Amino acid sequence: MVHGMVMLIFIYSTCLVLVQRVEAADPDPLVDFSANATTPVFRNIFVNGDVSIGSGGVRAALDIGKFPGLTSEGLTVVQFKMVPCGENVPHTHPRATELLSLISGGPLQAGFVDTKGQAHIHILYPGDLIVFPRGLLHFELNVGTETAFYLSALNSQNPGTLDAAGAVLQLPERAAAIAFNQDIATVGALKSQRPYNEPPTLEAAKPGVCVPGQLISTTV
Repeated sequence: MVHGMVMLIFIYSTCLVLVQRVEAADPDPLVDFSANATTPVFRNIFVNGDVSIGSGGVRAALDIGKFPGLTSEGLTVVQFKMVPCGENVPHTHPRATELLSLISGGPLQAGFVDTKGQAHIHILYPGDLIVFPRGLLHFELNVGTETAFYLSALNSQNPGTLDAAGAVLQLPERAAAIAFNQDIATVGALKSQRPYNEPPTLEAAKPGVCVPGQLISTTV
């Protein structure tokens, strides 16, 4: 009797885990190709995509609003042109894993921090790829002397992007001050200089912070 109850609990727990995993992913497509899409081709993403321009370069994204052909395919695509010492500032995607590929230029310093606080930092050269696991804090910085052209694919049609520094500075000043181990005045000054980054843009380093072609390393 006890053994039977244990088996029932085990089966129920397993089913619950499987259901939660299914609910956590984008649903499977129900059709071959979205009825709202007229073509599987999208042309000139840096003109016709969701383009955001920052001091560090240009970001052009595709979602189902811009490209109905992505509907129910569980994909988002973003392309980047990042100037030397430009950065895609630290952020997370709460609903997607990201695969990034450097096509030309750079190199890029890129990496993420895992839930143990371990930083995984790498230098990417043209032809290299890196994966950013779902929900983990990550960044890209052009440490080279040439504009970096790279692209990212994310396994959700709505991955979400959370600007890490901007998000912390949206908290009450006391909470942010404790998190940064700073005083209220310092956090207040940061809040006035650093708005939440939405839509996401690439940012250039201030003078003296980064020199193109120098400190090409994985040092934290």
